[in-house]
Amino acid sequence: QVKLVESGGGLVQPGGSLRLSCKASGNGFRGLSRGWYRQSPGKEREFVARITDGGRIIYADSMRGRFTISRDNAPNMVFLQMNNLEPEDAAVYYCGAGYPPQYWGQGTQVTVSS
Repeated sequence: QVKLVESGGGLVQPGGSLRLSCKASGNGFRGLSRGWYRQSPGKEREFVARITDGGRIIYADSMRGRFTISRDNAPNMVFLQMNNLEPEDAAVYYCGAGYPPQYWGQGTQVTVSS
């Protein structure tokens, strides 16, 4: 059973930064892509960024330049550094394993407001 746990969300002012973390545990996630997705109220979940098992990184076009995905395999962590946040970035951010994701975390709320 794969377990993904996100952390790092919170309230930030426009222009601010947050770093999200996702820790994977259990059996079955090794070899899978790891990615970040987000969902705002009334909208479908959308792709943000992912990193393949081989280290290739893919971003959604609208996220490129402001968001950076990275990983640390030793503790099975994936991170999302988000800079210059805008109110439109407010959402629940989910960590996924696999592509398309076979496993999901519970999500972490990001609120961007002054």
